[in-house]
Parts: sequence; C-alpha cells; structure tokens
Amino acid sequence: RWQKIFMIPLWSKMAVFWNKMFLTIIVLLIVLFLDAVREVRKYSAVHVNEKAANVNTNAFDHIQMKLFRSQRNLYLSGFSLFLWLVLRRTVTLLTQLAKGMASRAALETQVNDATEAARKYMAENERLQEALSEKESSKKKESAEATDEKLKKELEHLKAELQKTSNALNKANNEVTMVKKQSEGLKREYDHLMKEYEGLQVGGSGLLYEHDV
Repeated sequence: RWQKIFMIPLWSKMAVFWNKMFLTIIVLLIVLFLDAVREVRKYSAVHVNEKAANVNTNAFDHIQMKLFRSQRNLYLSGFSLFLWLVLRRTVTLLTQLAKGMASRAALETQVNDATEAARKYMAENERLQEALSEKESSKKKESAEATDEKLKKELEHLKAELQKTSNALNKANNEVTMVKKQSEGLKREYDHLMKEYEGLQVGGSGLLYEHDV
C-alpha cells in the first residue's frame, strides 16, 4: 500500500527539490537556534544585572518577558532542529529499506526464474537422454536383428552346402558300390574264363599225347 502511495508521480517531481528543501530548513533552524542561544545569554546577563541593581518592577518584568521569549525560541528551534534531523534520518533509512526490499524482490524473482529455467533444462536434458538411450537401444536392436538375419543366411547357406556335399558323398558312395559290383562281376568272369582256359589246355595236352603215340 505504501509502495503504491509513494509511486504517485507527484513525489517523483518533488524529489528533485526535496534535498535542497531539507538542507534549507536545517540551515534556517540552526540560525534560529544560534540566535535563540544568543538572546538567552544576553537577557540572562541583563536579568542578573537588573536584579542586582534593584531597578523598578516594570523594567524587570520586561526583561523577564524577553528572557522567557528567548528561552521559548531556544527550546522550539532546538527541538525542531532535532526532530528535523531525526525525520531526515528516518526518511534516509526508509529509502534505503525500500531500495533493499526492491532489490531483494528483484533478486528473488531472478532466483525463481533461474531455478525454473534450471528445472526446465534438467527436464529437457532427461528427455534428451531418454530419447538418446531409446535411439541407441533401437540401433542395437536393429544391429542385433541384422546380425541374426546375417547368421541365419549364413546358416542356410552352410546347410545348402552341407546338403550338396552330402548328396555328392552319397553319389560317390553309390558309384563306388557300382564299381565294386562291376569289379566283382569282372572277377567272376575272369575266374570263369580262367577255368575254361585251363580246361582247354588240359584237353589240348591229351590230344597231342594220343597223336604222338
């Protein structure tokens, strides 16, 4: 509420002449205070002298009245000077307090803004890290899938090669078996021919022997 009151444009216009007015009034009060001190001293000395001289009553009352007025002026000017200095000090402290409160509010606002920005940056950083980790995991998954696919293709290729080798081996075994059978058949034929040849040799030898005889 007081901040709204002191934000009125009238005070900003008066602030230009405020210090000058303060100093002027202080100088005026000092002058009045010194004049009152001089008057009090003056009429105090005259009062003592007149009292000692036993002058008439009217002159003595007039001197007492002057002394009373000078003392009254002394008290008023002194008290006004004291209150004016206290008022100036109070205004200075209030101004410093208002500036400190304003700077504190500005600092609190800056701290809150910085804290909020830091929270946003931290949340954004966490989201980026999560996205990066998900991307890395997806890349790893894709690479693993590609590796599995490659291994599957290699396994199928090896299976096909193994099947070809197995077929070739079976074919070779069949050919070896057929060759063995053929060789056994040829051996039997050879044995049969050898037997026939021996029989022919035996028969030929008998005919020659009969002819010689």
